[in-house]
Amino acid sequence: MYILSENNSIANTFLAQLRDEEIQKDRMRFRRNLERLGEIFAYEISKNLPQTNKVIKTNLGKKETSVMKEPPVLVTILRAGLPLHQGLLNYFDTADNSFIGAYRGVRDSKEDFDIEMDYISSPDIQGRTLIICDPMIATGKSIEKAYHAMLRFGVPARTYIVGAIASLRGARFVQSRMPECRLYIGDVDKDLNSKSYIVPGLGDAGDLAFGLKN
Repeated sequence: MYILSENNSIANTFLAQLRDEEIQKDRMRFRRNLERLGEIFAYEISKNLPQTNKVIKTNLGKKETSVMKEPPVLVTILRAGLPLHQGLLNYFDTADNSFIGAYRGVRDSKEDFDIEMDYISSPDIQGRTLIICDPMIATGKSIEKAYHAMLRFGVPARTYIVGAIASLRGARFVQSRMPECRLYIGDVDKDLNSKSYIVPGLGDAGDLAFGLKN
C-alpha cells in the first residue's frame, strides 16, 4: 500500500483542505483538490507502468527517450469519483474509461449493508492496466464489487486502487480480498462510525462535490 501522507509533499495540503469544514463550503475548491490528488496519483502510478523506447525527432536532431507503452483504463464509481477520475485523466489523457454506478443498499439487522450496482460501461480490459478510483474507501465493499464487475470485460495485467482517504478496516479488506491489486491512498484513518463513515474522514464526498441528494 502506497500512502501519500507518509511523505512531505503538497499532497498533504490538498488533503488538509479536503477535510477542512470551512474550505469544504467551496464546492469548486473541493472538486479541484480531489482532481489535484488524482494528478499526483497518476504521476506516482506512472513510475511503475511498462515503458518503451522511442526516438523523437526535433528540429535540431533526434533523441531516444522512454515513454509509456500503453495508456491505462481508468474506472470510476459514480458520482463521487468523478473529480478524482478527472485528475487521473488529466495526466493519462489518452486513457480508455469505464464508469460504474454503485451505491449502498438497505442495512440489515447487524447495521451492515450490501452494495447495489445498476450501471457499468467499459471497453475490453484484457491484459491492460486498470486504475479504479473512489475517493472514500470505507468498508472496501464498493471497490471489491466494482473490481469483480470489471472482470467480465477481461483480466487486466495489473490493477491499481486509488482513494483519497481509506479507513484502516477498508484498506485491510481490499488487501485481503484483492491481493493482486495495488492500493494507492492519500491518507488512512483508523475508525468507522455506526453508519460506516470514515472518522475523522471528511464527510460525504459526493455531496460535498455536487450537492445533497434525495
